[in-house]
Amino acid sequence: MDDKPIDKQDILKELDELHSLDYDYADGRILGSMCTQAHPFAKEVYCKFLDTNLGDPGLFKGTKLIENKVIESIGKLLSLDKAYGNIVTGGTEANIMAIRAARNHARKYKGIVDGEIIIPDSAHFSFKKAADMLNLKIVEAKLDDDYKIDVDSVKEAISDKTVAIVAIAGTTELGLIDPIEEISEIAFENNIYFHVDAAFGGFSIPFLRDAGYGMPVFDFSLRGVCSITVDPHKMGLAPIPAGGIIFRKEEYLDVMAVDSPYLTVKTQSTIVGTRLGASSAATYAIMKYFGKDGYSKKAQELMDNTRFLAENLKGIGYDLVCEPELNIVAFNHPDMDAHELAQKLEDLDWKVSVAKCPVAIRIVLMNHIKITHLKELLEDLKELY
Repeated sequence: MDDKPIDKQDILKELDELHSLDYDYADGRILGSMCTQAHPFAKEVYCKFLDTNLGDPGLFKGTKLIENKVIESIGKLLSLDKAYGNIVTGGTEANIMAIRAARNHARKYKGIVDGEIIIPDSAHFSFKKAADMLNLKIVEAKLDDDYKIDVDSVKEAISDKTVAIVAIAGTTELGLIDPIEEISEIAFENNIYFHVDAAFGGFSIPFLRDAGYGMPVFDFSLRGVCSITVDPHKMGLAPIPAGGIIFRKEEYLDVMAVDSPYLTVKTQSTIVGTRLGASSAATYAIMKYFGKDGYSKKAQELMDNTRFLAENLKGIGYDLVCEPELNIVAFNHPDMDAHELAQKLEDLDWKVSVAKCPVAIRIVLMNHIKITHLKELLEDLKELY
């Protein structure tokens, strides 16, 4: 901190110089991110609610009502008439909350004190954070030949210490949807908490299904599903940070509640105390602004771009890891290591990422990536072939 105040124009100049080092989504060069530009209307609403704190909802009753409306709306999108949950910082916090709920529920009702969670090898790294923080053992279920969680492997992994099973609706690396319907039945029959991480797919699968795409069921219409993570700041076009955690029953929040005597509520179930209300308000506004029709159109546009990229990659001679289910394309050069190809693309100012399972170039077709950007990318990939 400087000793004396500095003129705001000088501060803004310095910030602009530093900000210029950042990549801009609008340039279409960020190809490996599951985040994108927030919609201008969502940004406008976000700024209006910057001073609200949902950690003390008695002081911000209107903003808390907004969060309740958002949770209700997302719940209905996921086939749940009465939903419970919160808008949080992102998928990581939402997943940690789900696993904490599962652990506490199993501890209270089953007496499990040294629990285990079953996750696929394709699970997001947030579950490793959750296991570390909550003193749980991770049991990794194998993937089948299609890179989805192997159902038999899940069955074999269940023990009397299992507190939760996790499956993914839109894997981080390949955008694939696990056989959630089958896993749901296994969890229900064994009375095990079942969490679906739909941070990526939650804001596209329902709209694509309504549009006639053959999407598998992943939501609360399956009796074994206890909670779902869905991130409005991905395909929902809400500003970062806006993750969502939806629970089937209020008791899953209750088992996490701790006393908060100096606030305007008696207990608190979220991980963080102070929670920005702006995320809920912006999410509420953008969901109302787009409606199902608007989101359906957006989801279909992303899938059109996905198909365009996939077909043209095959036309050049690149090998697809799998046929895309959602808006992620993973591919390899037939003769070049993925990391080497990634570096060559980096040298051409393309920001791609490399998947680990299997190793491949991974491109996420988010809202900021247009056909013109893909044509430029394909031209460069032709030169590198």
